[in-house]
Order: sequence, then structure tokens, then C-alpha cells
Amino acid sequence: MPTKIMIVDDEEDITLVFKMGLEESGFEVDIFNDPVNALKNFKPRYYDLLLLDIKMPKMNGCELYDKLIQVDAQLKVLFITAFETDYQTLHEQYPLLPRDPFIRKPIEIDDLVSRINYELR
Repeated sequence: MPTKIMIVDDEEDITLVFKMGLEESGFEVDIFNDPVNALKNFKPRYYDLLLLDIKMPKMNGCELYDKLIQVDAQLKVLFITAFETDYQTLHEQYPLLPRDPFIRKPIEIDDLVSRINYELR
């Protein structure tokens, strides 16, 4: 059964490139460019990993994560960001996150695949 990934990023070009690259590597990928729409269409215990952009309009990635873990507490997540982030504050707020839950944009697909495989092992 393929690994299922949900990507939420307000930049359509990012989600399309990630989707194509990850599907070529054998992943099953659902993409959303609107975090509100992603929340409405979320399926509990369906996704193996979420990739959430931190800075989005309407709802940022951390706010979306807050809502999604109320529905599925077992979620694994990596945050996508092109910006500096206060790691200490984020870890205090979300102690169950991986040690380094960030993927920096831009990222090569091979590096993204490696990082996903590392988080899911």
C-alpha cells in the first residue's frame, strides 16, 4: 500500500511540483492550496504524513495542525517554510513534533523524498 501524503501550501506551483515528484517516487499525494479546504477534506487515520506550509492566508500551518490533531492525534507532520522560525517556541507548543520538523524551501525532490522516508521509518 503506498504511503499517503497531504500537502497544504498556498503556492500552487509548489504543490504541483511536490505532487509530481513524490508520485514519481511511489507516494500517493493529495494537495490543497487553501488550508480551510484542506481541513474540510481531511480524512482521519488516512494520511501517513502531512506537509504544511507555515505562512498561508486564512490559517497558517500551525493553526491548521492544531485543528487536525484534534481529529487525528497520531498525525506526523513536517512544516514547509522559506522563513526563519522560532524552533524553541514551536517545540514548547508541540512537544511531540520531530526534533527538526522543518523543510526549507526551496528543496530538491530527491532531498524531500529522503526526508519523508526518514520521518516515516
